[in-house]
Amino acid sequence: MIALEVGNLDGLVAFFVSIMLVPPAFLTIIGFAVKRNNPKTAKVLFILSVVYLVIGLGICGGLIG
Repeated sequence: MIALEVGNLDGLVAFFVSIMLVPPAFLTIIGFAVKRNNPKTAKVLFILSVVYLVIGLGICGGLIG
């Protein structure tokens, strides 16, 4: 059996970190932009952002660690 060796995985780690952190940041920015016109929509976006961040850090962080 031939052992497959993997080279540099820095790009993969950066990809997982961006999957964990970028969508909640976008949801938070959109929430602040919408807050003046639709406070209920902004509240939903903030809650979605926190839930995505907690799940992302838990699952992706577990895969990275």
